[in-house]
Amino acid sequence: MRLPGQAGYLTAPAAAIDGIQPLIHDAVMTNDAPLARRLLGLIDLTSLNPTDDDASVTALAALASTPVGRVAAFCTWPRFIGVVRKRLTGTGVPIAVVTNFPAGSNDVAAAAAETAAAVADGADEVDVVFPYRAMLAGDDATGLALVRACRAACGSKVLLKVILETGQLGSVEHIRHAAELSIEGGAHFIKTSTGKTQPGATLQAAEAMIDVIASVKARGMEIGLKTSGGVSSIDEARGYLELFEKRFGIGSATPATFRIGASSLIKPVLAALG
Repeated sequence: MRLPGQAGYLTAPAAAIDGIQPLIHDAVMTNDAPLARRLLGLIDLTSLNPTDDDASVTALAALASTPVGRVAAFCTWPRFIGVVRKRLTGTGVPIAVVTNFPAGSNDVAAAAAETAAAVADGADEVDVVFPYRAMLAGDDATGLALVRACRAACGSKVLLKVILETGQLGSVEHIRHAAELSIEGGAHFIKTSTGKTQPGATLQAAEAMIDVIASVKARGMEIGLKTSGGVSSIDEARGYLELFEKRFGIGSATPATFRIGASSLIKPVLAALG
């Protein structure tokens, strides 16, 4: 595997960031199919509702692989690994699950055990919530230990994404620091949000995370970015894709480097592809 502050900024609209002017298109007036085709392969199709059951998760998983293409991964609760595996067998779509979710507990042993159990049950990827409250209280050691323990539980074949919960961190400096700790602990990807708190993903938070990714890339490390938390339209997704590729180059966003975690985004993407 190749993958190993200003007050109020978090609530700025998606287009309001220096140097980024996402192209806002009317789906009726333009052909979004080429962009939609790219986005499809970058989506972590997600089902993390408290009311999820076998039927609802299976129904969404049916959209993970279609004649027009497949998503990057299907993300759900650990208890649904079996039912999702049955539905996705033969599609090549990896199964991602969440751990320490959504609260971001400080309990290192519990997060590591939950991650190890998910891996034993067949998860291909794990999205673990960083203990952001501990970091905000001045405790860096817990976050670093938790990520390291979960990375160890993932072994050499399972991808680890660390959810920073950027909307709760309050400043660019805190976002960067959480990203740095997560990468030091062994994260393959850093991820914006659980989608369970507000604000979720913002371009400003993503830009701060990209700054850190660029910094470690200059030292030879390849770390991915996952945006999640409210990305529901092609135009919103376009903004994050443009932000990432403005820094790293056209075509740099691939499933190995860039993901969008979403549930509702799949519908307009598939609609644009006919």
